[in-house]
Amino acid sequence: MVDNAVVLQVRDLAFAYPGCQVLDGFGMALPGGLALVQGGESRGKSTLLRLLAGELAAQRGSIVLHGVDQAADPQTYARHVFWADARSNSLDALSARAWWQELPARYPAWDAAALDTHIQGFSLQEHVGKPLYALSTGSKRKVLMAAALASGAALTLIDEPVSGLDKPSAAYLARALSSAAAQPGRVVLVAHYEPLPGALWGTVIDLGD
Repeated sequence: MVDNAVVLQVRDLAFAYPGCQVLDGFGMALPGGLALVQGGESRGKSTLLRLLAGELAAQRGSIVLHGVDQAADPQTYARHVFWADARSNSLDALSARAWWQELPARYPAWDAAALDTHIQGFSLQEHVGKPLYALSTGSKRKVLMAAALASGAALTLIDEPVSGLDKPSAAYLARALSSAAAQPGRVVLVAHYEPLPGALWGTVIDLGD
């Protein structure tokens, strides 16, 4: 099921790294559902997610989520966004269990039953007590995505989801993404170079090759 009301509105977004323009005048209006940002290497997929997460600041433009303007009210906006960068080592000293236990206080729509389902679906049972630095790339990514899917966040951002995943986990992810995105008023936005087979994509944004 897709919510046809606009959940996330982006207008005239511009961002450049020194000597490299990444986005210029970018815009999109996303209803609830599962959305894909696709494109070739260095086309701005990850940068867009980091802008939406508030990790980077746009040089121009606006980002509005459920009527909350990111620039005008960043704290309220941030409470409705889930973002965990798999390339960051900021969580590495924590175990999966310890990190997950912190998240219900931040995300009011946190679904503990969904987390249990994702632990099973991603075969994470033996890893929940390990620090993240001790996990493989794929297992760490699964820990982060299990939390993302269980968060219930109105804007859930997932970058390059299948990197390091085994085939059964990738197949489970496609089903889990579609299920999470069916929650009313929720956008699950994935950045990847192509659609994941089996996922029910409602919107596809192509940044080009």
